[in-house]
Amino acid sequence: MGESYGWVPEGVDITVPDASRVYDYALGGVHNFAVDREFWHRASAANPGAALVARSNRAFLGRAVRWLADAGVRQFLDVGSGIPTLGNVHEVAQEANPAARVMYVDIDPIAVQQSRSLLSGNPYARAIEGDLRDPEGILYHPDVLQLLDFAEPVAVLTVAVLHFVPDAADPVGILKRLGDAMVSGSYLVISHLGPDVTPEGRELQERARKLYEKTPTPVVIRDDSEIAALIGPDLEVVAPGVVPATSWHPDPDEADELPQPTALVVVARKR
Repeated sequence: MGESYGWVPEGVDITVPDASRVYDYALGGVHNFAVDREFWHRASAANPGAALVARSNRAFLGRAVRWLADAGVRQFLDVGSGIPTLGNVHEVAQEANPAARVMYVDIDPIAVQQSRSLLSGNPYARAIEGDLRDPEGILYHPDVLQLLDFAEPVAVLTVAVLHFVPDAADPVGILKRLGDAMVSGSYLVISHLGPDVTPEGRELQERARKLYEKTPTPVVIRDDSEIAALIGPDLEVVAPGVVPATSWHPDPDEADELPQPTALVVVARKR
C-alpha cells in the first residue's frame, strides 16, 4: 500500500530526502517518507553512531532551553526547528514560564505546517517558513515582530542546522547579523556536527557525509575551534564552552552516557 500524502503542502518535492524529515525519522517521528527512511538507513549503516548523535542533539536542546529559562530568558527564536517531535522548545520553555514566547522557523514547508497544527490555540508560539541564510527575512517577518520584542533578551537557537551552511554562504556573517539584532543578555545556542576522534570513526563519518552530498543539504563538518570562530566578539561563550552535547550540563540520569564527540555544542551570551 502506498503512503498517504494528504498532509504534504503543494509544491513540496517528496522524491528526494529532506534533512528535517530524515531527522524526524531518526528521532522516531512519523512525518517522513520512504525516501527519507531509506536515506537514514543508508546513513546510519555508513555511520552507526548517527542515531546516538541525533538523540544527543535533541536532549541538549531541551537542557539548553531549561537552562535559559532558569536564567530568565522568556523569548526563543528557533531557526531550523524541524518537524515537531518529543520535547519541543515551546513545551520546555512554557513549562518553566507559561508566558514564554517561541517562534519556530524552518525552510521546510512540511515542518512549518506541522508546527502550526501543533501550535493551534497557543497564543505564545508560532511558526514561519524562513531560511537561516536570509536572517533579515526572519528578523523582519511580521509574525516575528509581532510575537518577539527585540528590545528584550532573546535566545536564538541554531540546533543541528549550521552544518548545512557552507563557508561560501558566510555563516559568520549570518550569525553576526542575527547577533546585531540581539540586546545585551541575549543568547546564541549552537549544535554542530564535528569530526570523529578516531581514524575509524572519521572514515565512517566521511562515508555518511558523502551520502549527504547527493541531497539538497550537503553537510559541512567543523571542529571545536571552527565552531568557536563562528561566534562574533560581541558574544561571550559560557561554561563549559564548546563541548560534546552529552557534556553540556547533563541531567543526573544522563551523566553516565558515553560522550558523542561528533555532536558539538556551545552557548554564548550577548555582552
